[in-house]
Amino acid sequence: MGWNNPNVPWNEIERTLSDRTPSGRVVDFWAGDGGDSPAWTRTRGAYRPPAEPIRCRGSVPYAELHCHSNFSFLDGASHPEELVEEAARLGLEALALTDHDGFYGVVRFAEAARVIGLPTVFGSELTVLSSPGGPADRSSRVGGAEPDPVRPGPADPAGDHLLVLARDPRGYALLGRAISEGQLAGEKGGPRIAYERLAEIGGAGTGDHWLVLTGCRKGPVPRALEREGPGAARRALERLVADFGRGNVVVELWDHGLPTDSVRNDALAGLAIAGGLDLVATGNVHHHSVARHRLAGAMAAV
Repeated sequence: MGWNNPNVPWNEIERTLSDRTPSGRVVDFWAGDGGDSPAWTRTRGAYRPPAEPIRCRGSVPYAELHCHSNFSFLDGASHPEELVEEAARLGLEALALTDHDGFYGVVRFAEAARVIGLPTVFGSELTVLSSPGGPADRSSRVGGAEPDPVRPGPADPAGDHLLVLARDPRGYALLGRAISEGQLAGEKGGPRIAYERLAEIGGAGTGDHWLVLTGCRKGPVPRALEREGPGAARRALERLVADFGRGNVVVELWDHGLPTDSVRNDALAGLAIAGGLDLVATGNVHHHSVARHRLAGAMAAV
């Protein structure tokens, strides 16, 4: 398969990229995924947890607030149920599901979490278009993609990412409105909402219904830090605080073992301390186990 690669049968590729279902798991709808998809004629069965109890106590209280399931197309590599089970096994206090631009996986996520007894947080990582002088990359534009000199290969999809968590049912409803408007304003596979409109929907004047994290490498603050330095990152952070409220913005740190992670986290922590903002550590999770890492990498390459 491929131009310069040896011929590899599809079944061997599948065996290489896919891990095997752990023994003891009862899942009669796993194969193919989509048992609850409109394209499938059968109804997805109710979630059934593993036979053995999986809840344990962690030594340090921790809730994961940035997590993508495979409902984040070509980004997440694990089913919502798998993420819930692993969070329970690790003794997490709670788990947030923050798929890109939607609540696609929340039904399966909430069902599994209720059965296992894991507290949940609902959110989404929204694709946001910046205005001139806005809180993020000034080169973001509608349609197409923006070149990224740091990452070789296909161009990066346009837009910044802003991770929003719902604090309460009203926050969930407002976030649902923002997601709907973004889907309608964008194109198939490319939802996006204007930053100013997002601030109107859930900003400081609407009550404290959202918690906004500065997000991943495409978040407004990390991206400004990478491309323009600490001064631009500080201005981006100040804009978020002005629009969403000081108590509703936290600076997110994550470490995936890359050479630049420590330098970036040190700079972001300094900005948070200088601005009197809270810090939160996340895993920026895209798969539930090391065994799924190769599949996640393959999907990212696609």
